[in-house]
Amino acid sequence: MTSQETATAEPAQGSTQPLLRVDDVSMIFPTPEGPLTAVDHVTMSVKHGEFLSVIGPSGCGKSTLFNIIGGLQGGFLGKVTVGGEEITGPHPAIGMVFQEESTFPWRTVLDNVSFPLEILKMGKAERHEKARHFISMVGLDGFERRYPSELSGGMRQRVSLARTLAFEPKILLMDEPFASLDEQTRLLLGDKVLQIQQQLKQTTLLITHNITEAVQLSDRVLVMTYRPGRLKRMVEISLPRPRTSEVVGSAEFGRYVAQVWADLREEATRGLAESEARSRNAGAGAGAR
Repeated sequence: MTSQETATAEPAQGSTQPLLRVDDVSMIFPTPEGPLTAVDHVTMSVKHGEFLSVIGPSGCGKSTLFNIIGGLQGGFLGKVTVGGEEITGPHPAIGMVFQEESTFPWRTVLDNVSFPLEILKMGKAERHEKARHFISMVGLDGFERRYPSELSGGMRQRVSLARTLAFEPKILLMDEPFASLDEQTRLLLGDKVLQIQQQLKQTTLLITHNITEAVQLSDRVLVMTYRPGRLKRMVEISLPRPRTSEVVGSAEFGRYVAQVWADLREEATRGLAESEARSRNAGAGAGAR
């Protein structure tokens, strides 16, 4: 297996100028027990058209990092730039898809997908034409007049994806969008996401707990440490493209999964040990009272 591992999350030498840069970003939250560092001095960059997955144990700051990049979380230290422009809030170049099902139940698929274009005051005929294009892209032809209650969970996530794609963001952030789906549906939706990403040449960042998903989809996999969230390792995935879920059965794929799991297991074990220690200390303190 050919892989390149670095202590930082910078693109390989000779690559194009990065579209997204995260420079020395930290996020500290006040808590009753004192300051909590969720993200600690993270520096990374992502080039045009790259697919980067971020994986790490629960509580390592993955979603906090994404909210910072997406302009939803303020009060952080450091800087985030898109195309050299510093982000100070939600940015039109960035679209986000979340784990929680976010379709509007009172709107049809067509009206759900065309909603952001309606906000932009685009004419009805034009926005419906554009919405149909992205509905077709996610494989929902024929479902334009259906309501979310008539769709499966995987189909509703496709609607959410199409709605985000409709305003054509340069960067797509996906925070565990398939976490609630069964493994077969996840793999098939992964194929669809790859097709769309390759077709649009879109820069994509994915948060996932699923190692198979990360290796299947990504050019690079960023492994984060347990709290505070730092960059533990960057693994370059050198599997050939175009890539589908068929690659999951290959020996090379298995070696990448094992490599990522070794790092993730180390951090998850540390997180579990710290959590158990806190529970024991809390129990001892309660007994003393």
